Amino acid sequence: MPFSLDAAAEAAILAGSRGAAAERARAFDELFRALREPVLSLALHLTGRRPDAEDALQEAFLDVHRALDRFRGEARLSTWVYRIALRAAIRVRARRREEARSGAGRPQGDPSAAGGEVEGPGTGGEADMLARLEAGRVAAALDRLPAEQRAVLSLFALRGLGHREIAEILGVPEGTVWSRLHAARRRLAAEVGRAPP
Repeated sequence: MPFSLDAAAEAAILAGSRGAAAERARAFDELFRALREPVLSLALHLTGRRPDAEDALQEAFLDVHRALDRFRGEARLSTWVYRIALRAAIRVRARRREEARSGAGRPQGDPSAAGGEVEGPGTGGEADMLARLEAGRVAAALDRLPAEQRAVLSLFALRGLGHREIAEILGVPEGTVWSRLHAARRRLAAEVGRAPP
């Protein structure tokens, strides 16, 4: 799934968003269909839980829907949508953490709280078990990263974006992306007990 729309598709959506009600609805639907999966994927990497990612997706596209007719075009449309989605995912994640601290959410030891499936005995060999344990360690380490580092790492390593596009999405200088990415790699490596590259 592409991470952004091509220029012609963005132009058509923007033109439609400034038209009559039916055209605006079609433009939004087209934007949602084009970016739903990549935004959900980004939100999942940032929140760590599918229900939270779906909440962030919904919040992000509600915000996009409310503001699409006021989009000024200072950045690419897809970049603007990802910036909104990033903020929504960070808000949802912060709410989840606050609920966990106040005891309103699921217990943190509950495997389903992380969106994972609980497997019974005999469901895999030793190699599968070790791989799941390692994946769990990495996921837990990612979850402990500050939001800024997690966002940069998700956009770079998981979405494959370059530093310039990440800077546009986050609204920060390109040098800040470099430093956050470096700090995220070092901290992640320390968290999982490996030397950084």
